[in-house]
Amino acid sequence: MATNRVRSMTGFGRAEQSFATGTAIWELRSVNHRYLEPHFRLPEAARPLETQLREKLRKQLCRGKLELCLTLKNNAGEVASLQVDEGLVSTLVDAAERVAAQLSPPASINPLQILQWPGVIAEQETDPEQRSAAVLQAFVQALDQLCANREREGRELCRFIEARLSGVEQQVQKVRQLLPEILQAQRERLRARLDDMVAELDADRLEQEVVLLAQKTDVDEELDRLEAHISEARRVLTAGGTVGRRLDFLMQEFNREANTLSSKSVVTDTTQAAVELKVLIEQMREQVQNIE
Repeated sequence: MATNRVRSMTGFGRAEQSFATGTAIWELRSVNHRYLEPHFRLPEAARPLETQLREKLRKQLCRGKLELCLTLKNNAGEVASLQVDEGLVSTLVDAAERVAAQLSPPASINPLQILQWPGVIAEQETDPEQRSAAVLQAFVQALDQLCANREREGRELCRFIEARLSGVEQQVQKVRQLLPEILQAQRERLRARLDDMVAELDADRLEQEVVLLAQKTDVDEELDRLEAHISEARRVLTAGGTVGRRLDFLMQEFNREANTLSSKSVVTDTTQAAVELKVLIEQMREQVQNIE
């Protein structure tokens, strides 16, 4: 299973492992996806290993769309891997000499043509168990490299998100500091409007209107929830593991509170703060989509 580090779903891994008659080469690529979706591209000789390969993959990764390509290269070009059937060569040479003797002028025998005769050269047979072991070993190495790359990018994503969380925190503190001034300004604005409407001000009516206005513009609850979401996001990032879905849910909650804050805004300062919050939240949401 995955470690407790936050990991990206984007990565690449490559490894190769030699065996007696060739080399097994793996190339693994992954991108973000809601679930774990592997696509294996295997030569026929390696098809029986697919179940084992999938099991190893599930133990390491939980999410991501993966392209996993295996190439088996034979060492057919190496002289040491070729065996010559000396008996067949002798028979062919004898036959060629008899034919050549009947020609006028006699024809020379071309050694390369003898070697091209079917059966003269036999490639060294591949040991299936040895080849399978090389395939599995190379796969583990490539998968480890892929995971390391995903962890490295995951650390960068954590730093990016933490910076945005700090920005959200600053906006929340800014609005909290402004609240008393905002409410006082609204009280004075309301009093001025009522003064224009009636000659004698009804103090009780004024207080009722102020209370209603305060309820409409009070965003303490939204600010409290935003601070709670900040703490939870930091806790999730610290805990690590497969936290992408949890963070995605938190981004929705962040956005809900920012929208409410915007709808309750009665002054430019809170409107600007709400806009800045939405920008920071959207930046986080885009990056969270790539976290495992």
